[in-house]
Amino acid sequence: MGMNVKDPTAARIVAFLESIGLPVRLAGELPAAPFLPGMTIHAGALWIDEANLLYPGDLLHEAGHIAMMPPERRGTVEGDAGADGGLEMAAIAWSYAAALHIGLDPAVVFHPAGYRGSAEALLENFALGRYIGVPVLEWAGLTATGSQAEALGVAPFPAMLKWLRER
Repeated sequence: MGMNVKDPTAARIVAFLESIGLPVRLAGELPAAPFLPGMTIHAGALWIDEANLLYPGDLLHEAGHIAMMPPERRGTVEGDAGADGGLEMAAIAWSYAAALHIGLDPAVVFHPAGYRGSAEALLENFALGRYIGVPVLEWAGLTATGSQAEALGVAPFPAMLKWLRER
């Protein structure tokens, strides 16, 4: 890994993001008050102010937003990823799959201070196989479920076919 991230959870997340081609930059103090503590998005890259990063799992959620952007828009994202409800749901599902993929407890992503008080409900739904946002991931070709996964001969969500939207 090319960065010296001290927090072991953040370091694991950063290594994963770099491995799938999402740029991450370690910044000193961020110039403006970020949307989420200790991070912002600049030119499609996640910028981390590790001294003020309260919830490393937020890195996965924001990365999910970047990953779901069409490739031609991905490098232009600034500040936060916007308020598109479908992309928000997809970022939730993406970050859940990513947490499992890298061996993190999903509660690291879905922490009590996030998701407007609904983190526990999200965790419960995912634990019961009620996968919020997965149809958008399927539409983007990132995962498959049910008969589609069977027909393709692939493991269903939360397994992912790829991590970045290509169209």
